[in-house]
Amino acid sequence: MSSKSRILVTSRRGFLKTAAAGTGGIAGILAGRTVINAQSKTAAATATALTAANAAHAEHTDTIQVALVGCGGRGGGAAGNAMSVKNGPVKLVAMADVLEDRLKATFEGLSGEYAATMDVPPERKFIGFDAYKHAMDALKPGDVVILTTPLAFRWVHFTYAIEKGLNVFMEKPLIADGPSAKKMYALGEQAAAKNLKVGVGLMSRHSKALIELHDRIQNGEIGELILMRGYRMAGPLGSAFSEKWPGTETELLWQIRRFHSFIWASGGCFSDFYIHHIDHCCWMKNAWPVKAQALGGRHYRGGNVDQNFDSYSVEYTFPDGTKLLLDGRCMVGAAPMYHSYAHGTKGSAIIAKRNDCDPPSSIYSGQSPDRAKMLWQSTDTSSPYQNEWDGLIAAIRGDKPWNEVKRGVDASVATSMGRMAAHTAQEITWDDMLNSDQEFSPNTDKFTMDSPPPLLADANGIYPVPMPGLKQKHEY
Repeated sequence: MSSKSRILVTSRRGFLKTAAAGTGGIAGILAGRTVINAQSKTAAATATALTAANAAHAEHTDTIQVALVGCGGRGGGAAGNAMSVKNGPVKLVAMADVLEDRLKATFEGLSGEYAATMDVPPERKFIGFDAYKHAMDALKPGDVVILTTPLAFRWVHFTYAIEKGLNVFMEKPLIADGPSAKKMYALGEQAAAKNLKVGVGLMSRHSKALIELHDRIQNGEIGELILMRGYRMAGPLGSAFSEKWPGTETELLWQIRRFHSFIWASGGCFSDFYIHHIDHCCWMKNAWPVKAQALGGRHYRGGNVDQNFDSYSVEYTFPDGTKLLLDGRCMVGAAPMYHSYAHGTKGSAIIAKRNDCDPPSSIYSGQSPDRAKMLWQSTDTSSPYQNEWDGLIAAIRGDKPWNEVKRGVDASVATSMGRMAAHTAQEITWDDMLNSDQEFSPNTDKFTMDSPPPLLADANGIYPVPMPGLKQKHEY
């Protein structure tokens, strides 16, 4: 197969409902380079710049077109949220992925419910490592591109979106290493300078229950925050556990399909699964941690060759000494826990009752969630996934500021601190993480179908894994 993207023919297979239910089941659409005529490229760039200068800063009153880049479960979910916005017409017009079956399944799944707000003919379905460019080329400045690929390619796709004058919705996490964080911080500033609106899929911040709880905590209803706790402990999730590459597709494509298994693609299960609790706990504190120390280990591995630990326990420290304890576990048969809590000098709160940010949130006069001592409980049950899209589209149509990039990168750096602390058995500061020289996938903008993956197995098909204490500077 060529490194160039190709048009995808229509599929008759049904949508894989389980994909959309995954915890960030994002199929990888990779970066690449389209070989085009230099003269036409210059002309197109000039036209885009002129159009963007006139259109990007104006209110958007007509149909907003959307392109989906990365057609896994979260991509399909985000596209559905985009087409469910009530504030004016939104239409999905292009789709791109590097995995053909993912694009076909998501297209068919969306077509069942959103046929009236979709116009994605075969010539606007793109497969390949430069497919993201073709999908964005189908839009006009001021439209929206959804970036729901593995995080390794976020900066590549975001760069092109800014060049095209497109508003953006991008899935979390945004980065897994320091060099990529610096790129994304700079790109966020570029997007703001061009008045582009950018949403980031940290939907806890758009939960009305958590918004009200945050306001109540800031108003002192549980006193001064002294401790927060987050737990995501369940059985094996997503693609976090992988056996050896079967050789039925290229190793690079297989690693993308199994992206939770590889730190370069996702930050591993830690970054992809635990970022929501870390983010909303830090939000309740209105601060980011300055350091982290952690434990973690691999236990019942069998034939699995992924890079993840089966359990993690992280102690984050904020500038004033307050702690956030984050426990994660992916183990069969272990007791499930999926909640987050805040403790103050006057009482306590349940932040997320269940899952990433599900309500009701509540406040108690003591340190235990005793219903007899409950002082307040949220009543709003609106979807934070839909709320974040409603806000983004309203900002586009009303030409209001909307740029969540810095907060998204900050949350990703904080999450990566905990992961690195567990993987190295060292105390990791914010600056340690941000200035680390380990870049897991520096050449994602140059991948082709023939490229080897950034992470190579040994002769026995085994990938390098973290070795806490033995490898202290790098995670593997």
